[in-house]
Amino acid sequence: MSAPDVHDRVARVIDLIRPAVQSDGGDVELVGVTPAGVVQIRLHGACVGCPSASVTLALGIERNLKAHVPEVASVEAVD
Repeated sequence: MSAPDVHDRVARVIDLIRPAVQSDGGDVELVGVTPAGVVQIRLHGACVGCPSASVTLALGIERNLKAHVPEVASVEAVD
């Protein structure tokens, strides 16, 4: 798989997740995907500093991305 293809598929999954995050007053931005399959995202709004953000990241975003894009190894939040 080419990197742009993985990036595009990750972006589509994040677009599907985004309304749920926005309904809680936050947002998620795709920063990039490393060659090792690490998806880098930036959290916005209510997600910043929220104690549940790490749970959202791991159980919501990472689980969905790994299920739909097998090349994803992990997800990390960046500033």
